[in-house]
Amino acid sequence: MPTEIARATPGQSQALWMSTIAFTVCFAVWTIFAIIGVQIKKDLGLNETQFGLLVGTPILTGSLIRIFLGIWTDQYGGRRVYTVVMLAAALATFLLTYAQTYTQFLIAALGVGIAGGSFAVGIAYVSRWYPPEKQGTALGIFGAGNVGAAVTKFFAPFIMVAYGWQATAQVWAVGIALMGIVFWFTTKEDPVEMARRAKGERPRSAWLELDALKNVQVWRFSLYYFFAFGAFVALALWLPRYLIGVYGLDITTAGMIGAAYSVPASLFRAYGGHLSDKYGARRIMYWMFGVSVLITFILAYPPTTYTIQGIKGPIVFHMATGVVTFTALMFVLGFFMSLGKAAVYKHIPVYYPKNVGAVGGLVGMIGGLGGFILPIAFGVLNDLTGIWTSCFMLLFLIATVSLAWMHFAIRRMERESFEPQLEKLPQFPEMQPIHEEKHVGALAGHVLDEWKPEDAVFWDAKGKAIARRNLWISIPALLLAFAVWMVWSVVVAKLPAVGFKFSTDQLFWLAAMPGLSGATLRIFYSFMPPIFGGRLWTSISTWSLMIPAVGIGLAVQSTDTPYIIFLSLALLCGFGGGNFASSMANISFFFPKAEKGNALALNAGLGNLGVSVVQFVIPLVITAGVFGWLGGEPQAAGPTAKLWLQNAGFIWVPFIAISATLAWFGMNDIAAMKASFADQAVIFKRKHNWLMCWLYTGTFGSFIGYSAGFPLLAKTQFPDVDSLKFVFLGPLVGALSRSATGWLSDKYGGGRVTLWVFALMIAAVAGVLYFLGIKDQPYAFWGFFAMFMLLFFATGVGNASTFQMIPAIMRVEIPRLEPDLAAPARQKQAEMESAAIIGFTSAVAAYGAFFIPKSYGTSISLTGGPEMALWGFMGFYVTCVAITWWFYTRRGGLLYDIEHGTTLPPSAPRPPLATQPAE
Repeated sequence: MPTEIARATPGQSQALWMSTIAFTVCFAVWTIFAIIGVQIKKDLGLNETQFGLLVGTPILTGSLIRIFLGIWTDQYGGRRVYTVVMLAAALATFLLTYAQTYTQFLIAALGVGIAGGSFAVGIAYVSRWYPPEKQGTALGIFGAGNVGAAVTKFFAPFIMVAYGWQATAQVWAVGIALMGIVFWFTTKEDPVEMARRAKGERPRSAWLELDALKNVQVWRFSLYYFFAFGAFVALALWLPRYLIGVYGLDITTAGMIGAAYSVPASLFRAYGGHLSDKYGARRIMYWMFGVSVLITFILAYPPTTYTIQGIKGPIVFHMATGVVTFTALMFVLGFFMSLGKAAVYKHIPVYYPKNVGAVGGLVGMIGGLGGFILPIAFGVLNDLTGIWTSCFMLLFLIATVSLAWMHFAIRRMERESFEPQLEKLPQFPEMQPIHEEKHVGALAGHVLDEWKPEDAVFWDAKGKAIARRNLWISIPALLLAFAVWMVWSVVVAKLPAVGFKFSTDQLFWLAAMPGLSGATLRIFYSFMPPIFGGRLWTSISTWSLMIPAVGIGLAVQSTDTPYIIFLSLALLCGFGGGNFASSMANISFFFPKAEKGNALALNAGLGNLGVSVVQFVIPLVITAGVFGWLGGEPQAAGPTAKLWLQNAGFIWVPFIAISATLAWFGMNDIAAMKASFADQAVIFKRKHNWLMCWLYTGTFGSFIGYSAGFPLLAKTQFPDVDSLKFVFLGPLVGALSRSATGWLSDKYGGGRVTLWVFALMIAAVAGVLYFLGIKDQPYAFWGFFAMFMLLFFATGVGNASTFQMIPAIMRVEIPRLEPDLAAPARQKQAEMESAAIIGFTSAVAAYGAFFIPKSYGTSISLTGGPEMALWGFMGFYVTCVAITWWFYTRRGGLLYDIEHGTTLPPSAPRPPLATQPAE
């Protein structure tokens, strides 16, 4: 065993300390742009977003290569991989000094980032020298090499001021090259590698190294490290710029204060490892996230001047974080981040001793990506909001989500471990003296302990009525979710009319952000019903729609409302987008196989009508004081016109309350509803999962993206036409065509229908481009409108046909992929993987709600019109045609024989309904 070898082999201290020093040097090189980037920004005249990209590019390289370097370390040993990494980074850093243009600097920065990959190498190398009870301390000491960021911030400004940024880069390049040579001659191969070579064993394959990545906790640890390490790196890079911009400090002073943050965030990592060994990693992570949430909340509060109408007149006071207080808070934040970094990595060698490189590499990669993504996000938020503290607003959100996920995961584990004992307890402690066995479960609520939809007798007796009741309560809840998700698609078109001075690009950002957050939330929401129960989660997720609905109603009543508030509300509208995944997952458990497809079609199709409803209802309700004095005063939209734009949010409030209440009192939880992530994670190895993600993005991604962007696009391209009266027809056509044309796929095959759908979409986009080219003609709008109706119709048909393809594909593929399974097991495996692929593709495709509106905005910003984006969409549909034809519909394609009636998909004979096993 590796731990036994580690106990008996000398040289632990030498390996640890040389690895730590080497990592310190690597980290100093990795973060060099935090200092020299400030001067490069001035020399090239970069904006905030360009500066964020330049600073973050080395972090991108150093993050992405970590998983590969970790695998190679497991396979070939850390000593040789570590040395090669340092020498390669030295060469790239030296060549940096010859860069002249922004593009050349970005390319050079990619090479400098190799130094950041050293972390994955060092983690795997050091862990092999120590037993589990000492690995927390050892890896904490190694991780203290993060102090290299402080070394750069402390010394680099002085060298740069004296000799220029080129000399600074050259000194850092020589330093890491010398360190690589010294490391090679002062260290030995780790005990595990030496034992493997002595036995003449070949290295494990990369696939075996990656096998552990299917476990969900690996990805959860990655999120924790995204904050603990990624936010640390991001702040280490961003602080000099922040301090100069907010407090007007010079580069030398800003660098030294930045070092005051980096030092505790690095050196105390060793102490965090010791505390994790002594008190447990979980307790340390709770402290890290709890303190981080508090501090980032304080730092996120922007400088604000308040005026209070006092008894003797106005009382004015100002709230702001001074530079001394800021430095102290950053010191504390860095200290607890350092503890958290060590606590995360304490778990990896203990639970994955044979995959430390791969698992540590993945966690390190995601954490490092935080250091790349967050500086760019900081720059974008600065450009969008004009608020310096917006960076801490984002960090507060990440820390809060991480803390909540960790806590709920722990509580779930505890409940599962003690559930039998907990079920025997009374509902309240006051009932303990009179609690008897007959009372157990008497007040448990709407939980279905026995649910057998495949049993014909059970289904006809009571199952059908319960399932249909849950379905008909779920549909309006999902319709409201889609309505709230898409509310910005209409509201943004009216904001300029009531006095908001937002640019066209800012308006398209507002239309796009619900799509981004909604698609991301879908990934998580699909796992929620098994965790919380369908009834509870449907109620919670429906009530959550109140936040953006009420928020929009309040925000639009004053033109003084800052853009960041609108941006935040747009993100919160993503709650509605996430609801689709959890709603479909929940309803699928209630129905037998014979009725599951129709139930899901009704749930999805009628739920999609929410997009059309919102685009039909809002233009009507904003023209009248629907809520009277309770709804607030109207806004002027011209010399005589008035709008109650707040009704766009308020109109949904009573319906949300009714729907959420009905869900709580009328729906049920199924006790047997469970979903194993590890079982479903097999789909990530399936080629057709990724192909169907691409195709479903072309259909549903287009439907939801066009729904989000169509109103604003029509308004900006045809300003003389009151298009908001008609745009609701597009989503209506798409929703109805989805539910009304499923028979086409059943009769002719989903692959063939999908192929013709994409051909029709190419023709429709060409028509849109044609009518935009002649938009000055009087009939151009109606041609433009007709082409979009054709697009919406095609997307609806394609939504149904692509979902029909997935089960057919997996029924063909499973016998080949799992030849050892018996026929009934193959059928069950095919159904399980089909359901998982449907859920995953729906999450990926939902990003169309972000990318399509944003593509319009970017195209208009760069070229003055949306044509560039539309040409891009057409090119995407061409690839969809090629993929559908090549893989599925051509002679020899996977679905050709099935769809032409030559053969039937291989599967087990279907047993009678009454004897089919429940899913």
